Amino acid sequence: VRYVNALQSDLRAVCPGLLEITGNAANLWFLRFLTTPRTLTGLAGVRRSSLLAIPGVGAGYADAIQAWQKRAHFAREAAWAGDMIRKDAARVLELGEEIKALEGDIARIASEIAQLLRSMPGFGPICCAELASEIGAIGRFRDEGGLALYLGMANLDRSSGQTRGSKAPRHVNRRARMAMMTATDRHRKQVVQSQRYYEKKRAEGKTHNQAVRALGRHLCRVIFKMLTTNRPYRIET
Repeated sequence: VRYVNALQSDLRAVCPGLLEITGNAANLWFLRFLTTPRTLTGLAGVRRSSLLAIPGVGAGYADAIQAWQKRAHFAREAAWAGDMIRKDAARVLELGEEIKALEGDIARIASEIAQLLRSMPGFGPICCAELASEIGAIGRFRDEGGLALYLGMANLDRSSGQTRGSKAPRHVNRRARMAMMTATDRHRKQVVQSQRYYEKKRAEGKTHNQAVRALGRHLCRVIFKMLTTNRPYRIET
């Protein structure tokens, strides 16, 4: 954003009217156009055939660029600011490629997480995909308690001295919490041990949601271990 804002500001000052062709300097075709000639003033002389060779530039944009070229005007600062503008445009393009690569890595990691979560009975494809995308890299959580807080399965400990208590955390990923609650409720219906744990909590006076959440807190320990060791779920016998 910083590079784009600086680029737009410089273009308005050095080359009035150029930015109006697109209205947004972050458009990929516009960034490629800026980096096509060796100098900023060279933009006024780029031929139509070269314009149409730029990915994203069709006949419509080529017409708009050629119309601008006929009235192109550059401020005196273009002599020294032009190179800076071209470098900023190139950097924005580079950042775009880096972001694409990161998104690919995130998608791959999310896919791996989803596959591990799918090994848990009751954890269906939709809930697993939701949880995987929201959890991201498990390494960003210090421990299973942090994961449980993030998924809304645990309260913050507010005990101090002789006072004991807890409170619901403010920053809970609601989408992940909903997915976790749904998956946990389905899970306990398929795993005897989990169903017994749920029934135990109900016998203690907890509501359905409270009992499911308590089970979810336990499953967060399991999930954290699964993801940190890269091992699928297995029922302890």
